[in-house]
Amino acid sequence: MSSLDHAGVRQVIAALVKAGLDASADGVRVLDDEARTAALAAAALGVDVGAIANSLVFRAVDAEGGVRPLLAMTSGAHRADPVRLAALAGAERIERADAEFVRTHTGQAIGGVAPTGHPAPIRTLVDEYLTRYRVVWAAAGHPKTVFPITFAELVRLTEGRAADLAGEEVGA
Repeated sequence: MSSLDHAGVRQVIAALVKAGLDASADGVRVLDDEARTAALAAAALGVDVGAIANSLVFRAVDAEGGVRPLLAMTSGAHRADPVRLAALAGAERIERADAEFVRTHTGQAIGGVAPTGHPAPIRTLVDEYLTRYRVVWAAAGHPKTVFPITFAELVRLTEGRAADLAGEEVGA
């Protein structure tokens, strides 16, 4: 079975088509190997690691202890600042999500989480650092699939909020 036949990838392709974006073989690309990190994806694509739009799912915890998912689309050149994410999301705190929480809310596995194609909409924050790149690359529902998208299209596709999400540069 091709990675394009994977259920998560099919959902992403359907969401891209619905949004009027390129979901052809030129749009969604299958990599030779899994790229579960921004560094691996950047190396496979021959692009700067900052042009990789990481899909990071967090647990946003409110003051009453309620939990909802938060998707942070960060540049591969940065780590997300949990304090900043909590303030932007109106949460008491942000916690790292485990694999089960991620799969429950996205229908996708860590390492292949796309910004779209989820069972239900997820509140999304998009790292303004990504505006430095004409095209950014996001996972397409499987660790071997990616697709190109502009910053403006990413914000529109996710119905996200653009903001400065970075706490520090990777490797700093």
